[in-house]
Amino acid sequence: MTKNKSYTGIDFFRIIAAILVVTIHTSPLASYTRTGDFILTRVIARVAVPFFFMTSGFFLISRYSRGPGKLAAFLKKTALIYLAAMILYIPLNLYSGYFRADDLLPAILKDLVFDGTFYHLWYLPAAMLGAAIAWFLVRRLGFRGAFVLSLCLYLAGLAGDSYYGLTEKVPFLRAVYDSLFSLSDYTRNGVFYAPVFFVLGGLMAQREKRLPRGLGVCGLCVSLALMCAEALTLRRLGLQRHDSMYVLLPLCMFFLFDIILGFEGKRLKGLDTAALLIYLLHPAMIVAVRLLARLLNMWALLVDNSLVHFIAVCLASAAAAAVLSALWARLRPRRAKVLPGTDRAYLEIDLGNLRHNVEVLNAAMPPECRLMAVVKASAYGHGMYEVAVRLSELGVRAFVTATIDEGIELRRYGIPGEILILGHTATERARELRKYDLTQTLIDREYGDLLDKQGQNVKVHLKIDTGMHRLGYAWDDPDSVFAAFGAKHLRVTGIYTHLGSSESLEEADRQYSEEQICRFYGLLKELEARGAAIPKVHIQSSYGLLNYPDLRCDYARIGISLYGVPSSPHDRTRLELDLRPVLSMKTSVVLLRTVKAGQCVGYDRAFVAERDSVIAVLPVGYADGYPRSLSCGKGHVLINGRPAPVVGRVCMDQMAVDVTHIPDVRAGTAVTLIGRDGAEEISAAQVADAAGTITNELLSRMGKRLGLITRD
Repeated sequence: MTKNKSYTGIDFFRIIAAILVVTIHTSPLASYTRTGDFILTRVIARVAVPFFFMTSGFFLISRYSRGPGKLAAFLKKTALIYLAAMILYIPLNLYSGYFRADDLLPAILKDLVFDGTFYHLWYLPAAMLGAAIAWFLVRRLGFRGAFVLSLCLYLAGLAGDSYYGLTEKVPFLRAVYDSLFSLSDYTRNGVFYAPVFFVLGGLMAQREKRLPRGLGVCGLCVSLALMCAEALTLRRLGLQRHDSMYVLLPLCMFFLFDIILGFEGKRLKGLDTAALLIYLLHPAMIVAVRLLARLLNMWALLVDNSLVHFIAVCLASAAAAAVLSALWARLRPRRAKVLPGTDRAYLEIDLGNLRHNVEVLNAAMPPECRLMAVVKASAYGHGMYEVAVRLSELGVRAFVTATIDEGIELRRYGIPGEILILGHTATERARELRKYDLTQTLIDREYGDLLDKQGQNVKVHLKIDTGMHRLGYAWDDPDSVFAAFGAKHLRVTGIYTHLGSSESLEEADRQYSEEQICRFYGLLKELEARGAAIPKVHIQSSYGLLNYPDLRCDYARIGISLYGVPSSPHDRTRLELDLRPVLSMKTSVVLLRTVKAGQCVGYDRAFVAERDSVIAVLPVGYADGYPRSLSCGKGHVLINGRPAPVVGRVCMDQMAVDVTHIPDVRAGTAVTLIGRDGAEEISAAQVADAAGTITNELLSRMGKRLGLITRD
């Protein structure tokens, strides 16, 4: 997840890009070499704005976006910055006579949407338009389709920019572009120019591997050299109407951004704000430097000497940015900061342990077998978004849900790969199965026939009932199973069964599991003999892998083990893997009560103090997933590394624990309901066992009201 990483390279290059924008408007080398200045300001510096667009796209249009709220937040923030910048430059607009222009209202509307009300402010409306277009294209067409279409828009813009000298020679094209120029002075705007870089930034976010550093540097040098040659040729031929867009610019940006992403480290806070302020303020600083030069009679040094002028503007812009940043830090309204342990209650998800578990499970599987992650029921209460995104980043390409809506949710998070729905889906929703590229389980022949009749090309896995007698084709009805391979609109990409007693190594259960295994593989041989192409095979769930690790499968459907806990603390397995719990449940004390001997606490007077006691009230209850059956001492929590028994009934939203024996407890003291505190630990399996259930049920009921806090 990009938001959990620190990209030092991006932070540093924000400042470099802002300075490159200053070079465009100050021409540092103009006093020394016009060609050199052209290469610096009209070629090299042209990477600055695409970099800003790509950075926004990298964080905004990643495949791991939650939804349109992220776009709305970006548009709102950019619009507010645009409004503030427009107000800032009103005095210079007045001085330049901007408001005395003919057809003022149409001109203002055009500038607001495309060109900016001051020459450098075009970037802000372009960012808003480009982000919205790129977002829409990616959601509709996927990254590949969005990139192709946005690249076509870029090429169309190119014909109105650096290559306009060719375009205007064709009367029809000239008329088209003249019409465009009546709406926007340039094609380097949010429609033609920005979208491709937003999409490219999103593509870079989903790439799992960076180029080798040497290859990236070589690619950047070659593409930049070729872009210089392209620009100089266009300049020599007099074809440029403007000089912002080049054929080789997107390729150059790909290599540059890949190199930048290679520099990870501690976040350099404040550089993003500093870069933005330098970008926004530098035209005002150009005016200020010129004014100062006149007042000090230093025009020849501060203005005519282009390099000194550039340095002066940079220093003035940096100083102004620093002052404004300090003022904003002092004056901005302070928001209450909610830290772990000060909220009502929360689940802490250790993504580092999740990564560890994936590595351990992968090592335990045969080389040809791949992990199929079970993320149904909000990833067993761990948070579907947080877990699925991290798994996807770790290279997992197969996921399991229980319902179609869970599968759609994963796709909307941007999760690629196969998403298998284990449960029943109404056949009327076949179009959604196809639209979101979901794989549906066929639960019997009648269901398969009905789904096929919907006329939608859908990927399916065949569920085989080998003895559980829940869903699936009967293992001893190969005719029905074989018929599914001939369905017109169904593409069979997998076949599986489920072992009903794989968690037990008792002799009777072991024989039952082995009988299921024999039935399943016997059916596969029968299908193969009939000419069916056997698709991906999976039979193992978590305990199937732990107790029958040698089965030859393409996938292992791993659920509870992925989250580092057993279903029961009493389970024993053939493989004993070093799996680590991913979830902790925590809250804090909100109130202390002194209860005298003989007084009661909670509903039904279920607890009566036998001594003078100190009772801590916790703001969490069975509506948050903590079982009511752990009332009256059957459960306990950890406070200051020591166990505190539950007293009275666990309520819907509250519970009480006895802390008489624990020193230094006060309102706000952290409480662990599941997890480790010092040397003590309460596992989810222990809590579930004490409640008379299994870990799977306990975890899947958590998190409906509680916030999630993730850590690596």
